[in-house]
Amino acid sequence: MMMLPRVKDRIRLLACCLATVICGPVMAQAAMEIPWFADDVASGKLPPVAERLPENPRVIDFATEGKTTGKYGGDLSTIMGRSRDIRISVVYGYARLVGYDQNLDIKPDILESLDVNEEGSVFTLHIRKGHRWSDGHPFTAEDFRYYWEDVVNNDELFPVGPPRFLMVNGRPPEFEIIDDFTVRYSWAEPNPFFIAELAATRPPFIYRPSHYLRQFHENYRDTAELNAMVSKRGLRSWAVLHTDKDEPYDLKNIERPSLEPWLIRTSEPSDRFVFERNPYYHRVDPDGNQLPYIDRLIFNISNTKLVPAKVGAGEADIQSRILTLKDYTFLKQAQKNQSYKVNLWDAGYGSYAALYPNLTVSDPVWRKVVRDVRFRRALSHAINRTEINRVLFFGLATPTNNTILPKSPLFKPEYRNAHIEFDLKKANALLDEMGLDRRNSAGIRLLPDGRPLEIIVETAGENPEQDDILELISDSWKQAGIKLFVKAMQREVMRARAYSGETVMSIFSGIDNGLATPASAPSEFVPVNQDSLQWPKWGQYYDTNRAAGEAPDMDEARELMALYDAWRTGNEQQRKDSWQRILDIHAENMFSIGIVGNVPQPVVVDEKLRNVPEKGIHSWEPGAFFGIYRPDTFWWDR
Repeated sequence: MMMLPRVKDRIRLLACCLATVICGPVMAQAAMEIPWFADDVASGKLPPVAERLPENPRVIDFATEGKTTGKYGGDLSTIMGRSRDIRISVVYGYARLVGYDQNLDIKPDILESLDVNEEGSVFTLHIRKGHRWSDGHPFTAEDFRYYWEDVVNNDELFPVGPPRFLMVNGRPPEFEIIDDFTVRYSWAEPNPFFIAELAATRPPFIYRPSHYLRQFHENYRDTAELNAMVSKRGLRSWAVLHTDKDEPYDLKNIERPSLEPWLIRTSEPSDRFVFERNPYYHRVDPDGNQLPYIDRLIFNISNTKLVPAKVGAGEADIQSRILTLKDYTFLKQAQKNQSYKVNLWDAGYGSYAALYPNLTVSDPVWRKVVRDVRFRRALSHAINRTEINRVLFFGLATPTNNTILPKSPLFKPEYRNAHIEFDLKKANALLDEMGLDRRNSAGIRLLPDGRPLEIIVETAGENPEQDDILELISDSWKQAGIKLFVKAMQREVMRARAYSGETVMSIFSGIDNGLATPASAPSEFVPVNQDSLQWPKWGQYYDTNRAAGEAPDMDEARELMALYDAWRTGNEQQRKDSWQRILDIHAENMFSIGIVGNVPQPVVVDEKLRNVPEKGIHSWEPGAFFGIYRPDTFWWDR
């Protein structure tokens, strides 16, 4: 059984300390040919496996990770709620330049090694010689150069310039090609974001298949030919065509070469997406046999309301997505007639669900109300978290703010407990103190302009338990004179409304990185991301380098930004101090309102599927859900 990692073992961001060399292991012995490719090898369509692997492939340490050597073959089926979720294959596959292991330490993966200078400002990336794209073309320094010079520094492809993690104080790195298999990024100051970003669940892909994408780029294609391609597709420009063909995460282009373990073979629209193994994948097992063991991934698309029933009927080989603790009893009962196990993993979210008052809402009346900390505290005190825990989570959860988890070295009890006790008297007193003491005939308080205090909480409609949580909150908020309405919509629509300032409040899962350390970027706690639903316009301002959105105009937000800069430029102790002050500010200000945490995640696994841990951390960041447990090592024992 895989135990939770100790605090001292978590997330060592190697760029922030001493000069570091991250090295990869050496392959044990020659690989056997994979039955799936036997005919293609025999016909000469593919070279033998020894010629498809890098000279020094990534060897997965089965002994450390508690795995057994497997057998080739079979399909692995899971269920998704919408076709866009095919991108989860990139998450589960978790092929990264560097990536987290099961102890949440960062190790080389696609890269053979990575050198970092003492200051954490110069990073030298060493590519595995002989590593190839899925179409057999060499993966070299040219693919990094193409990304840097022809993609992110092309005004038509990236009008706002390189991504933020590649900029330090507004300045880009010096990019150098040392040789065909070595590139270097150098900044004048430390860049503590670089390595962590490379290991992220949604990776930045700072390399591109240049040999494939050049045909869609104005620098490499005859103008008339390129214009003809653009016209045929009915697109606006070559840049739109290039972007459409270059979808490393969304996987809309099945022809694009990849470095992932499985390759998309189904185009949209479809309700069944097939991924086939990559013949040039870079990982091997301890015996030198190329991974993955599984031949194909199958993503079946279904209405989310039907997923628990389908899983209970045995229609998924492995499933966690869309399942919640509410489904646990049913799944355990159905298990008697099926060949699966139901495991409970620990969740990595700061809160299973959180309310996000939009501090940048466009409505001036609502903006003034939600920016008053007394209002946010009142909403929190008017939530009966004990009731929610008992009714929806069998008493297994923990009432909490939306903050880091007790397993984090930064944790303090007050971060979890501040202003979360159920106290309607205090909630009503705070609202009265704000001047929201007038009520209509139904007992609902009135806003300063006379409108009833009716909060529409917008939801992505992906988690039925969030609707149940809101129903219970609605009952207690009504006792404080607040009317709650729920409005479900697609996630993209919900986020777009928040970005534009139309949303007053939304509900979504809590912070991803509940296991943060001083070396972790505090990005979820400061207004630097448009996706942060509590301040999307401030985040957009930072995301776009002041080209859009709004500058933070609350004192607390300005202090958070100053602390973020102090973390970015500071030493180890200064980063810890910045983190603690950031968390102090959050505990006092309730920028988001956590509900309950420590909610176990059901993980259903077929009894004959091997190398899936019984106990794990189910977390988007870090962890990539199944990603750090390497689905390419899962195998069928049939």
